[in-house]
Amino acid sequence: MFFDGATNFKGVRIGAVLILKHYPASANIRFSCTNNMAEHEACILGIKMAVDMNIKELLVIGDFDLLIHQVQGEWSTKNVKILSYLHCLKQLCKEFPKIEFRHAPKIQNEFADALTTLSSMIQHLDKNYIDSVEIEIKDQHAYCLHVNEEPDGKP
Repeated sequence: MFFDGATNFKGVRIGAVLILKHYPASANIRFSCTNNMAEHEACILGIKMAVDMNIKELLVIGDFDLLIHQVQGEWSTKNVKILSYLHCLKQLCKEFPKIEFRHAPKIQNEFADALTTLSSMIQHLDKNYIDSVEIEIKDQHAYCLHVNEEPDGKP
């Protein structure tokens, strides 16, 4: 699972990608939130997806080094808001027989980062969700997949 969160002048957006196949999820945060909090929200979003899918082993990858080290217990915080997030994350971790957190450079977290950016560009109306986004990988030009039959019926 990859996760990312961002705050900018348009608001706070988060994204998580569960990799069995790609299961992207994104959310628009409608409450006051720092970038640190957005990263935690994104991580929780992805882990909850994995719990809902009954996944038993999970590798969590993010580019926010602080969160990774805090969840692993290597770094601490006195920030009351972040302590609540850490408590939530640790409770969610108990749902997995095996869960590992790993830091990756931002360039390796590009799908979750792009999903977060995409979410900031979409106008979220009053719905609580937006239909899933399907992303395919094409190995051929689109016109190669569209072959017309000749009028005489011969190729």
